[in-house]
Amino acid sequence: MNILFVVDKLELKYFEFNDLVTNFWIIKELLARGNKVFITTNNRLYLEGQKAHTICFDTYIKNEDIFYNKQSDDKKVDDFDFVMFRPDPPVDNDYINATYILDFTDTPVINNTKSIRDFNEKLHTTLFSEYMPEYIVTASKDKIEDFLQKEGEIILKPLNQCFGSGVMYLHQGDPNTRSIINVMTREENSVVMVQKFIPAVKHGDKRVLTLGDKVMDYSVVKLPTKDDFKFNTHNDNFVKKGTLSEEEKSNFSKIAQKLNEMGIYMAGLDVVDGKIIEINVTSPCYFIREINNNFGSHIEHEIVDYILDKAESLSKKVVLNV
Repeated sequence: MNILFVVDKLELKYFEFNDLVTNFWIIKELLARGNKVFITTNNRLYLEGQKAHTICFDTYIKNEDIFYNKQSDDKKVDDFDFVMFRPDPPVDNDYINATYILDFTDTPVINNTKSIRDFNEKLHTTLFSEYMPEYIVTASKDKIEDFLQKEGEIILKPLNQCFGSGVMYLHQGDPNTRSIINVMTREENSVVMVQKFIPAVKHGDKRVLTLGDKVMDYSVVKLPTKDDFKFNTHNDNFVKKGTLSEEEKSNFSKIAQKLNEMGIYMAGLDVVDGKIIEINVTSPCYFIREINNNFGSHIEHEIVDYILDKAESLSKKVVLNV
């Protein structure tokens, strides 16, 4: 197959040897199976004659690492068998515009860009509120202060960032309360996610992986650093083996099934004490290196098996619709 990966600009800059990144393992496995893989970024997608095009780079394996040819190619997106759309947030205008450009192709996209556009990783987690901590989504200073008085400790999150960026903790009586709320809401102009603080987060949050309509058997726990209440440094010192309870598998399988129906085939649930705090759908990290090291597995094989099968089934649907 000919495959196009839309990756983050920073990931393109540090493409080689970057085995912390999920795309590294997926691309390497796809190449090892004889597929051709090209990479591009949001700003290299463009529209011409009502068709999506891209300026992209061919990738290859050398000495068990992946590289890309610095000489770019110009291709129609329709020339690819499928697209993996995995740039990182923020989900800003440039990100949204890239999803619009991919509306002008018949090539299947994983995750579906229309679905990503319609699913905010913080806000739409509320579709599964029965598995969440208490929350409100608001720009109102008064409502946030009332929620703080009720819960005692809260977390405030911007709706379009990733990797814990901009997330703030507040406790009742904090002298910075008004200032933090004003900064987070931009003086009551920006809606934010406000959640009850879960003290168990000091032991880390669990990354639960969905693949299609199933929850994978593997997970990791992301540990907070000494100077933060949340995970913010991606290295082996702050990632450990995780396990899923039978209750978690049952609950989160229902979520996987719903996400799959929505066109979100790959997602990462962040879970603390059995409660989902957000659902990553844009470029969910599968922590492949860490899981393989902890479980003695090669989960990239399972992931690529699924991706290739899914792309083939989506291609058949496109042909039937035509």
